[in-house]
Amino acid sequence: MSLKDTLNLPDKDFTIPMRANLPQLEPKIQAKWEETGLYEAIQGARKDAKESFVLHDGPPYTNGPIHIGTALNKILKDFVVKSQTVMGKRAPYVPGYDNHGLPIEQAVLKKFHEQKKEPDVVELRKACREHAEHYLEIQTKQFERLGVLGMWDRPYTSMDFRFEAEIVRIFKRLVENGYVYRGLRPVLWSPTAQTALADTEIIYKDHTSKAITVRFPLRSDPNGVFDAYSDVYCLIWTTTPWTIPANLAVAFHPDFDYDVVRVEGAHYVLVHELVDAVMAKVGGEYEVVGTVKGNEIEGVVFKHPIFDRDSVAVLADYVTTEDGTGVVHTAPGHGRDDFYTGAKYGLPVLCPVDEKGILTEEAGEFAGVSYKDCDKVVVDRLREVGNLLHVEDYQHSYPHAERDEKPVIFRATEQWFVGIDQPFHLDKSKTLRQKMLEEVDGVKWYPDSGYKRFRGMIEGRPDWCISRQRPWGVGIPVFYGAESGEPVLDPAAIEAVAKLIEQRGSDAWYSVAPDDILPAGYKHPGTGETEFRKETDVFDVWFDSGSTWACVLEGNVEPRWKDNIPCDLYLEGSDQHRGWFNVSMIICTACRGTEPYHEVLTHGFVTDEKGMKMSKRLGNVVDPIQVCEKHGADILRLWASSVDTSDDVPCSDALLQVAGEHYRRIRNTLRFLLANLYDYDGYDGEEEKIDTWVGESAELLVADCLDAYSVYDFTRVFRRVHEFCDRELSSFYLDAIKDRMYCDGKDWPSRRSGQRACHEVLVRLTKLVAPILPHTAEEVYDRIPCIERMASVHMETLERADKTREAQLRESGLGKSVSRMLDVREFVSARLEEWKNAAGIKDTQDIDVTLTCAKEDVDSLDAFRHDLATFFRVASVQYSVGERNASFVQSGYMKCERSRVRRPDVAIVEWGGEELPLSERDRRALGIS
Repeated sequence: MSLKDTLNLPDKDFTIPMRANLPQLEPKIQAKWEETGLYEAIQGARKDAKESFVLHDGPPYTNGPIHIGTALNKILKDFVVKSQTVMGKRAPYVPGYDNHGLPIEQAVLKKFHEQKKEPDVVELRKACREHAEHYLEIQTKQFERLGVLGMWDRPYTSMDFRFEAEIVRIFKRLVENGYVYRGLRPVLWSPTAQTALADTEIIYKDHTSKAITVRFPLRSDPNGVFDAYSDVYCLIWTTTPWTIPANLAVAFHPDFDYDVVRVEGAHYVLVHELVDAVMAKVGGEYEVVGTVKGNEIEGVVFKHPIFDRDSVAVLADYVTTEDGTGVVHTAPGHGRDDFYTGAKYGLPVLCPVDEKGILTEEAGEFAGVSYKDCDKVVVDRLREVGNLLHVEDYQHSYPHAERDEKPVIFRATEQWFVGIDQPFHLDKSKTLRQKMLEEVDGVKWYPDSGYKRFRGMIEGRPDWCISRQRPWGVGIPVFYGAESGEPVLDPAAIEAVAKLIEQRGSDAWYSVAPDDILPAGYKHPGTGETEFRKETDVFDVWFDSGSTWACVLEGNVEPRWKDNIPCDLYLEGSDQHRGWFNVSMIICTACRGTEPYHEVLTHGFVTDEKGMKMSKRLGNVVDPIQVCEKHGADILRLWASSVDTSDDVPCSDALLQVAGEHYRRIRNTLRFLLANLYDYDGYDGEEEKIDTWVGESAELLVADCLDAYSVYDFTRVFRRVHEFCDRELSSFYLDAIKDRMYCDGKDWPSRRSGQRACHEVLVRLTKLVAPILPHTAEEVYDRIPCIERMASVHMETLERADKTREAQLRESGLGKSVSRMLDVREFVSARLEEWKNAAGIKDTQDIDVTLTCAKEDVDSLDAFRHDLATFFRVASVQYSVGERNASFVQSGYMKCERSRVRRPDVAIVEWGGEELPLSERDRRALGIS
């Protein structure tokens, strides 16, 4: 037998392997989870929990495989659910999918067009459903590959028949509560998609427009405001030349001063503050010859700069002096402010642009011209008639459709709206907007900046246009009198549609005749008609997703989903302040009178290392499934926990490599802790002080991390766990106990004390990292001895110390002693390394240390007097009170052949037929008296 055979070395076959092989290991663990029905088992184990926590899943769109942003979102949600579960709460998770909408429709139409086919509505909808189902299955497998646990056997889908029926019933509730109306309004319109869009579907991008300064000749002046001047014009400035044919008015601010500027015999009217800037562009010598108050100009009639038509002077508070001329060209059919100003003055809603962005016959000579070409055609005509004073390229932020990133226009059309300023149905003294603002104030926002941002959006948002002119979606369940065209907003009629859809899906709306949907003998409540036609518009897809709280949390679609409303948390990207958070707040407040969520957590977008948006064209895309195949899902998840998700999040192969290094530190720590437990069967004896300290440190780690989990600060959890593994364990404790664990007698209290400490730390650490590293935690958990093992680590609960004990631990004298000792150790180590290199000594175990330090440090060192040489990794440590300093000499002690340390009690003894230097401890372990 060799001396090595007498050591209690870690058992590499008992612990987890050094090489994780996560790409191969994780699918096996996931297969076991599925085979054993782990999600349902967790819910069963938590059915009697005192507390529940419900994260309501915002539905990703089933138009393709998941991307890194989708993966980040789902991983963060899984962190939440698993951490709430490990804290002992019942935390159900119902994943969901959004299936209707334009992108699916466009993808399907592209396939039809490639086959030179023109599908009818029913055929198109069938293909859209199949397309969505295909990617729903793909995304489900991909989310499961990320280690996300949930009700994957029964996710909610917005194209589920019962779900679609519940969307219709949400509409019915809004009708009953008085929020729905149909009206002619300017809406954001996509000429490429040929449909109205809501503000939530808009992004703003830099765009170059033709900015023109145009003069409008004075036509009549009933108030005599400009009688003293000849040849008078007001000047307007606009970046949308295509709206000039729709002009009906020019708006002045009532409180502004407007100068009359003489230029070569003509007189131009514009706001005082902008005269110099405008005239610098227009050119020529000028002179201010008079000033008029804005409110005096009201009622003056100017002439349209091209057509023989009036453009009346109106007043509006939104006119500014920031740019332009202080006179606003007003086209009621092409702008919200314009529309309401026009309504105030009784102007018609002229909208001479069709759904494709082509000017109509109402545009006169410009009929057939695309709105895009008006930058030339209209501008050239203005120049020709002499009313164009200046034209320039102007770069500004302009609205684009989020889906295709193409420019949009304002266009007045008949649409269905949810009225934000309608009286709140439960308290008529306030509006729905005012009630929503009250609800916003009661929500907790992460980060805090989300509150101000969201509140501002609710304060300023217009009525919600919920109708879309597309075939793939849930049809708006409204009938019209066949003769009168009057809509039927009758809850009974809407419920009849809901029942049809519940049985046959929303496709039935497009194939079943009104007589077969409505009750027998049904009459129009207003006109008495018995013949009807159906609405052809579908709901805005945001209406679908904004209704999910009702479809899922109320349990009307699937009873197993039912839980409390408001739910605890919504978690999505920061763009959802104007999207899902927004529409959910509208619908829930309008239906139930309360907010749908107690808390909202947002994360940023994923970019590359340089902060650039990921795109296939740039070649900087990170595919989350490829990451799983190359590195493992736990590496991707660790990356997600290590970055500050409150802002945009960088991701790249290099950053994933860094995450891999962090992972190896944590894994090796777990591996070493477990390796020391191969023969552990429990210990109830006295603990070594340093073992007590590491156990207490682990308790505080748990408390700190549970606090972080409770406020969704996963970065803090990662940082604390990594630091604990690196500093307290790897850099000190695990190294400090090696000599004791390997060389002490197998059943000595000193070794068993260390094993118990390793066991306590390992159990806590495994449960603590389980939400972030679910596969690795499962791998470790399966091997931990001396526990009442459950089917999975994810069924475990992590208990924290009560407040009294936690306070005691934070003020622990032992903890403070160790902290001071480690501070001295760090001081010695830094100087020892320099001295060792200079002295040509390779091993610090060959060095004696003499140091002086403060009285408080000496007291701390006294607590570990007999272990200091081991803790400092030297031959001996002598210390006294004085100014902190350290000196070193080569040790004269013999080195023990078994433990490889120099100690004063090493002596030459006979063992195995040899004369060997052995320390007193090693002699005793070998049974040498």
